[in-house]
Amino acid sequence: MDYVVAVLFFVLGLSVGSFLCVCIDRLPSDRSIVKPPSHCESCGRKLGTLDLIPIVSYLVLRGRCRYCGEKIPAKVLIVELVTGLLFLLFWLYYGLVLDLLFALIYGCFFIVIFFIDLKHYLVLNKVIYPALVVALIIAAATQYGDIKVPLLGGAIGAGVLLLIVLVSRGGMGMGDVKLGAFVGLIVGYYQGVAVFLLLSFILGGVVAITLFLLKRKGGKEAIPFAPFLIVGGVVAMLYADVIWRFWLGL
Repeated sequence: MDYVVAVLFFVLGLSVGSFLCVCIDRLPSDRSIVKPPSHCESCGRKLGTLDLIPIVSYLVLRGRCRYCGEKIPAKVLIVELVTGLLFLLFWLYYGLVLDLLFALIYGCFFIVIFFIDLKHYLVLNKVIYPALVVALIIAAATQYGDIKVPLLGGAIGAGVLLLIVLVSRGGMGMGDVKLGAFVGLIVGYYQGVAVFLLLSFILGGVVAITLFLLKRKGGKEAIPFAPFLIVGGVVAMLYADVIWRFWLGL
């Protein structure tokens, strides 16, 4: 039965990822995520059911539009696969409890923010503000009146990143500050927010140095930081206590 449920959550993630890909494509250009229905960006043809089966359609069509032969961006396959794996990971960690639903909602916001920032270097207000509202509502509903732990986490996450914005004078954007507040609300005060921030900076630093050494980025070229905040946030959601004890042991 566990294997069946695992497959179901993976497939659910693939299907949700297909919709998230639409959001990632359309939200930066202020287009509706509802109308028009899914279509080929090159020829404009409406996609049929057989064209919209997550992963399978992409592989069967060999990454090309059935009607005009234009290449389908590999991002479609990647977003669907990442969402499916994230849904599976959350199910494996939480099991069939209410916290799983909350984690899946957070995961959807994470994926949209991750891929939009990766391409456009933007954390959109139309995404992060609803995310903050949802996190606050969930925190208020699940903390049974003791909401100070998530609020402190959000304040520290935002505060640390705001300090960097002020000191660096543009080295980081306010979108990252809002994202820091969002993740802080999720992981909470102390171990959660500490692991989240430290991992984000370590990952960001390693990738930045690697890109510089490989001459893929110049010293003054911007690198989107939201993906590192999101990876750090997901790891902190699941393993903050384990990582914190490991660090203390060192």
